[in-house]
Amino acid sequence: MEIGQQVKVCRLRDRVSPLIVKRLGKIGTVKGFKMLDGSNVGVVVQFEDQFATWFFEDELKVMQ
Repeated sequence: MEIGQQVKVCRLRDRVSPLIVKRLGKIGTVKGFKMLDGSNVGVVVQFEDQFATWFFEDELKVMQ
């Protein structure tokens, strides 16, 4: 995954707020990365409405 790529939220690992659940199936743009616990990296995704949050890589699918 690279900054600027379009990605689709295809699953959610954990329980999250309804605001995040609404993003399931939506497409956004990778804006950056976030160190989580020293061994995992999160992907920061921004959506059309300018809302941004992070996801685990396996929750996202790169759009071609």
